[in-house]
Amino acid sequence: MAEALRVGIAGLGTVGASVARVLRDKAAELTRQCGREVVVSAVSARDRKRDRGIDLGAAKWFDDPVGMAQIAEIDVFVELIGGDEGPSRSSVKAALEAGRHVVTANKALLAKHGVALAEIAERKGVLLNYEAAVAGGIPVIKTMREAMAGNSVTRVFGILNGTCNYILTRMEAEGLSFDACLKDAQRLGYAEADPTFDIEGHDTAHKLSILTSLAFGTRIAANDIYMEGISNISQADIRAASDLGYRIKLLGVAQRTESGIEQRVHPTMVPTASVIAQVHGVTNAVAIETDILGELLLSGPGAGGNATASAVVGDIADIAKSRPGFQHGPVFGLPAKELRPYKKAQMRSHAGGYFIRLTVHDRIGVFAAIAKRMADNDISLESIVQHAAGPDTALQKTVILVTHETTEAAVRKAVDGITKDDHLTDKPQVIRIERAE
Repeated sequence: MAEALRVGIAGLGTVGASVARVLRDKAAELTRQCGREVVVSAVSARDRKRDRGIDLGAAKWFDDPVGMAQIAEIDVFVELIGGDEGPSRSSVKAALEAGRHVVTANKALLAKHGVALAEIAERKGVLLNYEAAVAGGIPVIKTMREAMAGNSVTRVFGILNGTCNYILTRMEAEGLSFDACLKDAQRLGYAEADPTFDIEGHDTAHKLSILTSLAFGTRIAANDIYMEGISNISQADIRAASDLGYRIKLLGVAQRTESGIEQRVHPTMVPTASVIAQVHGVTNAVAIETDILGELLLSGPGAGGNATASAVVGDIADIAKSRPGFQHGPVFGLPAKELRPYKKAQMRSHAGGYFIRLTVHDRIGVFAAIAKRMADNDISLESIVQHAAGPDTALQKTVILVTHETTEAAVRKAVDGITKDDHLTDKPQVIRIERAE
C-alpha cells in the first residue's frame, strides 16, 4: 500500500471541523477506496481552546496557516479560512509554490485570484481542487472539468445560493415578508449576521464566474457580471408571479452569444411547471446546456457543513488516488495561460420579456402616460393589469405590466421616464421572465 496522504487543514469552523470528522469516521472506507490512508497531520486556526467536537491532539498545531502550508510534513493543504485576501490567499499561494496540492472551498478567492493560482499549480505540477466552492455537495466542477469532453457549452445557469432560495421559498409558501424570512434564516444559521454578500447576489456572482470560465474557456471576470439581489422582492411580486404562472428564483446565468459572453445574476420569474422552479429551500441546482449532451441538471444540498465537507473530502480522495508521475489536468479545463480574455456580450433583446410592477397615484392620465413611455421605447406589452394597492392606500393603484421581447436598456429607460413623470408612490420593480427554464 502507498504511503499515507498527509492533510493539513487551515480553518476549523463548521466546515473544517466537519472535514476532520469525516476523515476520522470514514478512515477505513477511504483507505479502501483510495488505496492509501488519509490522515490529518496538521491544523491551523485562531483559537486552540475552542471545543470543536473532535480530538485533534494527534495533529501538529499552527497559529500561522502560511507556516503550515510550507512544511514538508503535509501533502495536501486544505484552505477553509475564507476571504479573497490575507491569510487565505497567502497560504494557498505558499502551499502551491512549495509543491503541495491544494483543496479549497473559497469561491471569493478563486473569483479574484483563481487564474493566477492556477498558473502556479500547473507550473508546479500539483492539483488545485475546488469542488466545494460552487454549489456545495453537487459535483458540478468535476462534471464540467472531467466528464464533458467534446461538448460545447452554450449556457449554464442555476440556483447557486441556498440562503436566497430558502427566503424566496418561505415567502411563497407561507406568505411571509422578506424581512421575516431573513430573520428566520439567520436564526437557523442559513444566513450570516450581515447577509449582504448572499442576498445582494455577490455569492452567486462569484460562483457563476467560476462556472463561466469552465464553460467557455475564458479568464474569470467576476467584476463583469450584471448583479441584482432579492432584498427588494415583496409579497406583491410573489403573488403576481403566482397569478401569472411563475415562481421567483435568484438565478445566475452565463451564456455564449454572437458578440461575447453574457453573465448575469438577478431575480427571475420561471414557469411553475419547470424543473428549476421545483428546487426549494437551501437546495442548489445547476443546468448545463451543450451541443452533444443537451441539457443536464444537477441538484442537491448547496450549503452547510456536511454538504461542503463531502465535496472537500471528495477532492482530497481524488488526490489520494493519484500517483507520482500522473499528469494532472488543467485547473479550469484549459491550461491557465490558454484561457481567453473575457469578452462581454453586447446588450440584446431578452426573449422572455419582463415583469414590471408600478405603484402609482390613482388619478386620471396615469395609464396613458405609462403606455406612452412604453411605446416611446418600442416596448410591446403582452398584458397590463391594474389592482388596488391595498386597503390602506385608497389613493394608489398597482399596475402590473408584462412585456414581449425587449432589451434591458429599453425597459430601464421607460421606467426611469415614468418615475420622472412623478406618477410613482413607491420604487418600481423589474424582473426578467425566463420562459424556457
